[in-house]
Amino acid sequence: MKMKNLRWWVIALIALATVINYIDRSALSVLWPDIVEDLFPDESALERKQIYANISIVFILSYAFGQAIFGKIFDWVGTRLGFVLSIGVWSLATAAHAFAQGALSFSIFRAILGVAEAGNWPGAAKSNADWFPTKERALAQGIFNSGAAIGGIIAIPLIAYLTVYFSWQMVFIVIGLVGLLWLIPWIILVKAPPKSHPWITDEEREYILTGQRNTDADCTLDDKEYNPSTKELLSRKESWGVIIASAAIDPIWWLFVFWIPIYLNEVYAMDVKSIGIYGWVPYVGAMFGAWFGGLLAQNRIKAGWNTDKTRKLTITLGCLIMLPALLAMADPGGPTTAVMIMAVILFGFQTAIGNVQTLPSDLFGKKAVGTLAGLSGMAAKLGALGLTALVPILTADGNYTPAFVIGASLAVIAIAAVWIFIPKVEPLKAKIKN
Repeated sequence: MKMKNLRWWVIALIALATVINYIDRSALSVLWPDIVEDLFPDESALERKQIYANISIVFILSYAFGQAIFGKIFDWVGTRLGFVLSIGVWSLATAAHAFAQGALSFSIFRAILGVAEAGNWPGAAKSNADWFPTKERALAQGIFNSGAAIGGIIAIPLIAYLTVYFSWQMVFIVIGLVGLLWLIPWIILVKAPPKSHPWITDEEREYILTGQRNTDADCTLDDKEYNPSTKELLSRKESWGVIIASAAIDPIWWLFVFWIPIYLNEVYAMDVKSIGIYGWVPYVGAMFGAWFGGLLAQNRIKAGWNTDKTRKLTITLGCLIMLPALLAMADPGGPTTAVMIMAVILFGFQTAIGNVQTLPSDLFGKKAVGTLAGLSGMAAKLGALGLTALVPILTADGNYTPAFVIGASLAVIAIAAVWIFIPKVEPLKAKIKN
């Protein structure tokens, strides 16, 4: 049996996994306003916010180390088995939330969830490098990233809807089971990489392999690619450009992932059902941003721009879209205006982030992509951890302006990291030893 456009089926499945990923991780933040008083009846509002922040910090810290761990795992075992391990464990961890009874048990289950969910990103980056020619990678990454946005769009109203029929414990079990069902088509469809997959057409295999860099008639792709050790990879300033840019830009996303429901509850006194009406809107902007960033990059490369110009200008555009919108959140007015401004912010974020995430595959060979993607992902989550830890302190009086100003500053740092540390986005070569 042969399947046309097999690579697009693969990235569609990974995007679906990302939708599930965001539903699973968002459940606690959406449910929190309704369950927090029952779980912590003796604590003040500020103490409850700090408990939520502490549980979120545990998740991010675990997620950060999970990125580095799974970056290596995907380089060792490949994308097929790597995704089975990642989504299988995180689905079980999601269901286990039903048995949490306090801060400690929630933290334990969130830690397991964080480590396992982290595999989705280096896995996607490696799949992108395996399955797509260079000119299509930003679009493929955009499709994958749109899964995060679609997950955000679906998660908030879906979870609010489920609370009408189920207890909060059963909500966690139901969404955990969905991830386990995803494993069935993944195991069936992704039998091997494109070079040896039995279902791929000869035309598509040739299109993918010849569209990837460093191919010629005399050498195989793997022979020509630059796949440095981790130590050597970290000696290159370009790697640090990717790592710093990721560490700067990613906290902006997590600021909204973790705090949109809490923000709407605190600033506009919304319950879970009201949050379900408003809270999904910002992710619509994120979805369109993911598509826009990928299509823009593909369009510019087809128009004759090189990879360096395309990546840098698309990343810069996304960050410049975020800047004024983040500052506008200082006084957004009513809830409708607030969520619309958030949509602009997440549009800009997703425009930029898809191209940031393709940088490892632009710079290094496929056997090193997972490692750099994992390390930059870990740095990104550590940056998000720092901002998450600050939010209860910055917003103790209910004013979220300081958090948004920090977000604007981080967008500037991301631009600077890409332009300063990566002189040219192109395949690197091994350093010549004297």
